Amino acid sequence: MARTRSKSAPRLTRDAERLIALANGLHTSGSLTEDRFWEGQIAALVEKLLDHGNDVPLDGALDHLWQTNSGAYDVLIERAEGIAESVTVMQGDLAWETLLVAAPVVVWSRYAIPSGPISREDAQALQVQLQAHVTAADTRLTLVPYLYSVDQLPRHFSELRRLAAKLGDAAVTGEIPRIDFGRMPETAQLLSDSRFVIASAATPRGKPMFRWQEDASGHTGRTTSLEQWIAQARPTIARMLPGCIFESLLPDAYYVNCREADRRVRPYAVRAGVAFLESALQVEPAQLRAVIAGFGEDRVDEYRVGFTVDGDSHVAHGVVWPLYGREDEGTRPGPVEDLVAELAQCGVTEVKKLTGTFEPEYCDDCGAPLFPNPEAEIVHAELPEEADSPAAHFH
Repeated sequence: MARTRSKSAPRLTRDAERLIALANGLHTSGSLTEDRFWEGQIAALVEKLLDHGNDVPLDGALDHLWQTNSGAYDVLIERAEGIAESVTVMQGDLAWETLLVAAPVVVWSRYAIPSGPISREDAQALQVQLQAHVTAADTRLTLVPYLYSVDQLPRHFSELRRLAAKLGDAAVTGEIPRIDFGRMPETAQLLSDSRFVIASAATPRGKPMFRWQEDASGHTGRTTSLEQWIAQARPTIARMLPGCIFESLLPDAYYVNCREADRRVRPYAVRAGVAFLESALQVEPAQLRAVIAGFGEDRVDEYRVGFTVDGDSHVAHGVVWPLYGREDEGTRPGPVEDLVAELAQCGVTEVKKLTGTFEPEYCDDCGAPLFPNPEAEIVHAELPEEADSPAAHFH
C-alpha cells in the first residue's frame, strides 16, 4: 500500500529532525555494531511516538527523506513498519513476539466485490488452515472475523500498532478481541480490488513463527505453504467472494503483503477494465486504444491509462497503474513495459504513450481520477450514452 505524501512539507519537529539524523546514520553505517546502535535509537523514538499516537514527526521525516535521501528513507520506513506491525507481549516471565499477518486476495468481478463480517464457521476454517499450513507448530493465532477492503485498513502507523497490540494480546491469552465493525469506512466499488483477512501470530521469543522457518527450507517452504493454503482455504474464500475471480497470496507480515497485493492487483485492473468495455460497448479489444501517461508531483508516482474506442478521442474508461517504492528508476523491463505487455495480453495493441509528467488531477464532484486522452488532455472517463448499463457504477 503506497504511502500518501503531502504536497507541501510542513516545518519539521524536533523529533522529525532527530529521526532524519538517525536514519542517515544507519544508512551510512559501516558495521553491524554501529547498525545496532542506530537501530536501537530509532526503535526507542518510533515506539514512543506511536504509543502516544503521534505520527506527525515520523510522517514528516519520511516525507523529507523521500525527497532528499532514498537510502535513509528505506531504512526508516522499514523499521517504522516493523515496529507498527509487531509487538512484544509478556505472559509472566515469558516474552511472546507477535506479528500482524495479512492474507490478501486479489479479486476481479463484474459485480460489487464483497467485504465485511466473516461468518464464525468460515473464520474458524481459515484459522485452522493458517495454523496447519502457514504458522509454526508452537505459534498461537487469533483471526479477525472480517474481510477488509483497502479503504478499511488502518491508515496510520500508530493506528496499526494499536490493532497489532490488541490482537497480539488476544493471540497470547486466547481471549476474543473486541473490534467495532460498525464504524468501518465504506468500501469503494471497483472492477478489481484487494481483500484482506487479518490475524495476529504469537510465538515465544527465539522460536520460529512460520512453518517455512522450522526446517530452514527457505523459498521451497514458502512455495509449499502457499500451495497448501490455496488448496485448503480456497473453498472458504470462494464462499466469501461469490461471483468473483480471485487469486490468494501467501499469508505473511502485514506491510509486505499490502504492497504485494497492490502490485498483484494492477494486471487484474487492466483485464477487468478491458472486459468491462467489451461488455458495455460490445467491442473487441482490438478496437480499443490505450493512452498512457505518467502522473506525480516531483516524479512519476503512477501511470494512468485512458481507453478510447475506434479512433475516437473520448475516454470511455480509465485504469490506474500505481508505482511502489522506486520501481521506475532504471529497471528493465520497467513498469511501462509491463503495462504495455499486459494490454497486449488482453488484445489491446494500439497504445499511445504521452511524454512528460502530469499533475495528478481528480474530479471535483466524485473524486475519481482523471485520465489522458490522445490529445494529451486530462479528462473524466465516462461511458457513451449508448453503452449498456453496467451492473454497478465504477470509476
